[in-house]
Amino acid sequence: MRLGQPDPHRAGPIGKRLGTLVKEFLGHTRMLKWGIVGAAHWFVMVGFGALVLTLVEAVGETFDPAFEIPWLGHQAWYGLFVEFIGLTTVLGIGTLIAIRQLNLPGRMGGRRSRFEGSNIRQAYFVESVIFVIGLCIFFIRGFKAANGLLPYPTWAAPISVGLGSILPASLAAVSIVALLKVIVSMVWAIVISRSLTMGVAWHRFLAFFNIYFKREDSGRTALGALRPMMSNGEVLNLEEADPEVDVFGAGKVEDFSWKGWLDFSTCTECGRCQSQCPAWNTAKPLSPKLVILSLRDHAHAKAPYLAAGGGLNSDGDEKLTDEARARLAHENPLALLEAARPLIGGAEAAEGPNGEILGGVIDPEVLWDCTTCGACVEQCPVDIEHVDHIVDMRRYQVMIESEFPSELAGLFKNLENKGNPWGQNQSGRMDWAKDLDFEVPVVEDVIDPDHEYLFWVGCAGAFDDRARRTTRAVAELLHMAAVGFAVLGEGETCTGDPARRSGNEFLFQMMAQETVETINTAFGDRVRKKIVVTCPHCFNTLSNEYPDMGGAYEVVHHTQLLNKLVREKRLVRKKVPTGAALPDHITGDSTAPAAGSAAKDPGTVTYHDPCYLGRHNKVYSPPRELIGATGATLAEMPRNSSRALCCGAGGARMWMEEKIGKRINLERTDEALSTGAETIVTGCPFCRVMLTDGLTARQNADEPQGTDVEVMDVAQLLLAGVKGS
Repeated sequence: MRLGQPDPHRAGPIGKRLGTLVKEFLGHTRMLKWGIVGAAHWFVMVGFGALVLTLVEAVGETFDPAFEIPWLGHQAWYGLFVEFIGLTTVLGIGTLIAIRQLNLPGRMGGRRSRFEGSNIRQAYFVESVIFVIGLCIFFIRGFKAANGLLPYPTWAAPISVGLGSILPASLAAVSIVALLKVIVSMVWAIVISRSLTMGVAWHRFLAFFNIYFKREDSGRTALGALRPMMSNGEVLNLEEADPEVDVFGAGKVEDFSWKGWLDFSTCTECGRCQSQCPAWNTAKPLSPKLVILSLRDHAHAKAPYLAAGGGLNSDGDEKLTDEARARLAHENPLALLEAARPLIGGAEAAEGPNGEILGGVIDPEVLWDCTTCGACVEQCPVDIEHVDHIVDMRRYQVMIESEFPSELAGLFKNLENKGNPWGQNQSGRMDWAKDLDFEVPVVEDVIDPDHEYLFWVGCAGAFDDRARRTTRAVAELLHMAAVGFAVLGEGETCTGDPARRSGNEFLFQMMAQETVETINTAFGDRVRKKIVVTCPHCFNTLSNEYPDMGGAYEVVHHTQLLNKLVREKRLVRKKVPTGAALPDHITGDSTAPAAGSAAKDPGTVTYHDPCYLGRHNKVYSPPRELIGATGATLAEMPRNSSRALCCGAGGARMWMEEKIGKRINLERTDEALSTGAETIVTGCPFCRVMLTDGLTARQNADEPQGTDVEVMDVAQLLLAGVKGS
């Protein structure tokens, strides 16, 4: 791990990090996201540490069947403690074995199993060892009870005493079972010490460190802001970067930080991340688990080469001496082969030292399938930072190799030249406000003191026809609630989110610096700089990433602000006759029923959690409370809240084609339609586009589905209720 790049900001503050470690370890807060598995694992974890003295006893019992640990071994409370923990450990590991059996790839059809791609044999080995050791504890005590050697009353060892009543009185049996326990324990220790990539075993030692050194010292997951691009342990400002010295993303495994190497080694191969990944669930090659395992295996195989002084200098020349190369070729030829493999590449990406055809560690399709939705990071029980690692690899591919999907070239050009992903003229930034019956204030110099909020419209809210309806709805609601707000109009540009998530860090930093300067100028000397946004991607960038660029703002999503206004009775729903139709200017979608048809208020709705509002920023309640305030009946999708499936637009995937597997937006649309809801509601313009496209595809299919269903934003639903339209 010392071969990785420095990352000096992981050590403190010690108190907060230790608190997180204790909470996640003893409370099992992340493991218990999966209830039965988490509870079973907690007992196995406790047993691993709490029953260590039974191994000491077993060593003594191998030679003397009557051996007990002095004093402690005669205490009834200790006998009861071992009895209880031993039982829960056996039951816990038995439960985990059963769950693995029920979810084997062969039983579930391959990709549907979260264990697809995991090393099942290693898992069997580790689980069998724990199960056998747990049984040995009871059989040792049972044989001792049969021989009258158990120093506890029946109430302190009921299982052992009961077992002893059916076992023969054999002193030799005590020593034989004790010896078996010692041998199994030693075999386990020897095997894992020789298999450093056996994550299913090593995580019990490494997880403590991985949790302690997690990215956020507050204890939250590595979501929200991306980890800034680092070089030699410091945040890299691209205006001051030195190509001869600095590292731009991750183009080689040694470009990852030591914490990245720790992540790779800590992976338990549990597959929780894989089970939640939208790409994997729609038959694409990306599995966050397999990405981490590929990097782990590559890092461990390449480590001897790096430790011997291998690598490339700033001129691209090999640093490994001929003597060291000859020694490696004799002692560890695999290290030289791994050194020749590119980090990113297809099946025939490079040639080995002896003409071997070598594939890349990570296939380009895998790298670019990621939507950065964060489902993997959210579910990982040992705090692996998948998204940061994937984006680091994208950064290198974009900025150094210029290897990226062709569609992104247009995106980058539009962002750089026009300030928005669609390449629209800035003169159209205020077209969304033309149909309103009140004037929307535009900041000309400094925001008027009467305007409490800067309304950040966003590129989608300004240029996409469907998102414009959300923008108008929010503006109307704020106006009705007498909330003072202003917009930047033509002065607003993209926050740079799609550039950063796609790996173009240079373009992001350029756009962010310009935008921060514009916003700071607009707020003047105002102390509290309040911004309301409709786009979760803008919300995330403004609130979590711009502080590093000198932009400290109080940012709220429109669902949060509108929910606050509803609570304050500044927005009140009017009663609407059953069967009344929502007006066209509120629905506005091509999928919406015509006026006078079956678009009932409030009806049944299902809510889609935007990834950058939910998982990345933990905003789950406000949109749902708003839905409740409209009188609508909420029908949740099976995958909701922290487990919600991505719409497929994040990570700049909005501007890339899906060429493999089922389209993610269709998968999510199908799930929404399965609820029977009349309306699909969301709080993100990108999600709305993706879900609307998915719904249109289903409505135009040979067997149409959801012909009476529409997609809208929460704000539109609320506006209809407040207007009583």
